[in-house]
Amino acid sequence: MSWNNGRGMKTGPSVTGTAWDKMNLTAKAITGGGFESMFKQIFAPSDPNEKLKKTFACYLSTATGPVAGTIYLSTARVAFCSDRPLCFTAPSGQETWSYYKVVIPLGNIGTVNPVTMRENPSERYIQIVTVDGHDFWFMGFVNYDKASKHLMSSLSEFNARVAASSDVHVA
Repeated sequence: MSWNNGRGMKTGPSVTGTAWDKMNLTAKAITGGGFESMFKQIFAPSDPNEKLKKTFACYLSTATGPVAGTIYLSTARVAFCSDRPLCFTAPSGQETWSYYKVVIPLGNIGTVNPVTMRENPSERYIQIVTVDGHDFWFMGFVNYDKASKHLMSSLSEFNARVAASSDVHVA
């Protein structure tokens, strides 16, 4: 991994490493009842109508470096969970382990931006910017184009449903 001074983040491991992670994730999903079952166990959706649409093995860029995990794209949100628990220091000073999770309701997403670095076109990211200005950078996708397409189309479909449900027709 190398430090990318242009963006202030670490670039992800190889596509081969991501593919290996995807195979391990698929094996875990098969033994655990499938991706839908894993999604429900990890994120406990409160809406019984929420359905998992796609999963993407990738890395989330953090201040301490990339975190390997999976994006779960559902009909209501984009969620990320690390593949392994990470160690951190609790406010009490005690070291503890926890999975790194990010949950962004589709209604809170302002934009999904596919980004290719000019200096190195093999460095490709997907930036998700929330309506309140937070941004999340994902990288190291096995199929970057497919992930970009599904994330952008899910956001567009969600926004179209919201717009259609808020349209009031007066006779």
